[in-house]
Amino acid sequence: MCQLLGMNSHLPASLTLSFTGFSQRGGSTAHHSDGWGIAFFESEPATPDQPGKGVRFFVDKEGAATSAIAKMLRSYPIKSHNVIAHVRKATVGAVALENCHPFVRELWGRYWVFAHNGDLKDYAPSLHGSFRPVGNTDSELAFCWLLQELAKSHVGVPSIEEQGRTLAELVPQIARHGTFNFLLSNGQALWAHASTQLHYVLRQHPFKPVHLKDDDVSVDLASLNSALDRLAIVVTEPLTTDEDWVAMTPGELLVFVDGEIAQCSGSNCKPACQLLAACSKASMNMAATSKPVWSKIS
Repeated sequence: MCQLLGMNSHLPASLTLSFTGFSQRGGSTAHHSDGWGIAFFESEPATPDQPGKGVRFFVDKEGAATSAIAKMLRSYPIKSHNVIAHVRKATVGAVALENCHPFVRELWGRYWVFAHNGDLKDYAPSLHGSFRPVGNTDSELAFCWLLQELAKSHVGVPSIEEQGRTLAELVPQIARHGTFNFLLSNGQALWAHASTQLHYVLRQHPFKPVHLKDDDVSVDLASLNSALDRLAIVVTEPLTTDEDWVAMTPGELLVFVDGEIAQCSGSNCKPACQLLAACSKASMNMAATSKPVWSKIS
C-alpha cells in the first residue's frame, strides 16, 4: 500500500520537518519505493495570507528515500497553505513517471491535486468529459471521475461547503470498489477520506518539541511558528512519537480549512462537540481570527 501526507494551514507553513520523516518511508523505513511526488500551492508575495492558486509540483519514479529531487526538497523552504505528498507501493499500473501521485488537473480556474492509497476492484467508470487519465492507475481514473462529476453537479463555482457535500455523495460510489484513502486539495481546502487508515494532528500555539518516528530528528515547533500559526497534518501513519494523533474512522470525510476541521461527513462522523475536543485546549481558549463552519453531513 502507498502512504499519504497532507497539510492545511491558516498561514503559509513549512512542511520540511514532516516531509523529512515521510520521505524516509519511500524505501528506507518502509517499502514504498515505486515512486513519489509532492505538490504545494504557493501564495503570491503581495498576499502571503491568501491561499495561492499556483502549484509547484514534483514527481519521481525513484524511491523518495534516495531520490535526488527529494533530497533537494528536504532542504527547500516549502511555505504553503496546502500540500499533498505521496510515496508509492505499486499495485495497479507500472512503475512509471505518469503513474506517480499526486495527480494535478484544472477545474473552475483552479488546480486540483489528488493522491490515493488503496486498491479499487472492478472499477471502470464512464468518462465522457475533458478529464482523462494519462497513466494506467485506478487512482488517476478515480480522480478524473470525481472532477467530471463535480463539474456536472454545479452550474457555477460552488462554495467549499457545497463542494464538500457533493464529494460526500460521490466518494461512496468509488469506495464500494475497495480501499479508497485519499487526499484532495484545490488550494483553498484539504479533503481527507479514510477508507481504512488515516491520522491527523492539529498543531497550534502553544507549540511544543516533537520527535520524528522515521528519522532521529527532534525540533521545537515553538521556534518555527508564531502564536497565529495553526495547521493540520494528515498522514497514513503518525509521523511523530509524542503528539496526539487522531485516527479517522472508516467512511469519514473531513474538510480542513485554515488549519482546522471545517466539515465532516460519514455515518461514523463525530458531532461538532467531539471534533472540537480533538483540538488542543489552547485553540479553544484562543480568540480565533477565522472560525470554521462546523457541520455534519450524514
